[in-house]
Amino acid sequence: MNETLRAAFVIAQRDFTAVILSKTFILFLLGPLFPLIIFVFAQSFGDKIDKDVSRPAVGVAMSALDTQRLTDARDRITQKIGDQAMPVLRPYPAGTDPKAMLAGKDAKAVAMLSGTLSMPRLTGKEADIRQFEGDLGLLIGVARAGSAMPDTPIAKDIVSTSSGSEQQSRLVTGRTAQVLLFLLTMLLAGMVLSNMVEEKTNKIIEILAAAVPVDAIFLGKLIAMLGMSFVGIAVWGLTALTGYAFFMGTSFPMPTPAIGWPMFVLLFFLYFATAYTLLGSLFIGVGAQASTVREVQTLSMPITMCQVVIFFFASYAVNRMGEAPEVAAAIFPFSSPFAMIARAAQSDAIWPHLLAIVWQLLWVALIIRIGVRLFRRNVLKSGGGGRKRLFGRKAGPAA
Repeated sequence: MNETLRAAFVIAQRDFTAVILSKTFILFLLGPLFPLIIFVFAQSFGDKIDKDVSRPAVGVAMSALDTQRLTDARDRITQKIGDQAMPVLRPYPAGTDPKAMLAGKDAKAVAMLSGTLSMPRLTGKEADIRQFEGDLGLLIGVARAGSAMPDTPIAKDIVSTSSGSEQQSRLVTGRTAQVLLFLLTMLLAGMVLSNMVEEKTNKIIEILAAAVPVDAIFLGKLIAMLGMSFVGIAVWGLTALTGYAFFMGTSFPMPTPAIGWPMFVLLFFLYFATAYTLLGSLFIGVGAQASTVREVQTLSMPITMCQVVIFFFASYAVNRMGEAPEVAAAIFPFSSPFAMIARAAQSDAIWPHLLAIVWQLLWVALIIRIGVRLFRRNVLKSGGGGRKRLFGRKAGPAA
């Protein structure tokens, strides 16, 4: 066992150094930053477009007095419930024909409100009328009431804590951590597969297998790729925090998890390690059986799709802590990291995480053992006979 671990660390040191010191690793680190920059710019432009496009406009063809009363009423309402809650009012001269205006090519309103406040008329397509009649009815009612409409003051009783509010806030933290954990795992775990296929194609893996136990090769590659992933996460995390502090200040936007930020961050890295090694061990097993890139793609696609389904299952169970779906997601090894990081945001208990991490590591060991057996049988011919490819006919004996 000690020899296997020593050999695994030698393999890990070799792979880690080769990846970190390569020129492509710099491009790998810069790769996710470009989509992030594009996303920030797209989000800013999207907000501007959203203000102009997503808010529908209703034309108002009433007298100047009625139009002003409607505008004042809209201002009073939006001060309370937000500007996005009511449609934009676009004034038109009194007497404008609503049907002719809507039929024109330069029409900027999707519906027209005409008549008077006492006898209003809404003109538009049936779907648009259904969309606006409720809001416009409220708007006309407030405009009719004018200053006679009372603005009832509400007494305020401020409390320092609210368990319901904190629970909802922690759900946000849990869901965000789940998404981040899933994206990082899917982004980085595939590198284990490509590394295995590359060395298998170059016959390096057979040379290593002749010198050290196959278990050590598998475990060493997992450790090396996990270490490389931590380097990437550290660079991306520091870059994101620096950018956020520069543009947004020092206030942190995420609600504090129940277990506290230091322990939550530690558990996040631990669950990333277990999620990565669980998926990575599967990918190593696949890469050990496949002989071509086509075979790798054929076998890895079902694993990836299953992982997406598993993530959605864990996401579904995040706000059902203690119920059957959440317990099942916490027990199933491939969804356990996602379910447990969400639990850490909502509960301050430590012992379930200790059990979950041990449980997940046992499954990592089991999957590695199965992959090693398949590798020996299909690649190293320990089962006897000619070498058998994963797809196709049996190949002749190796030279």
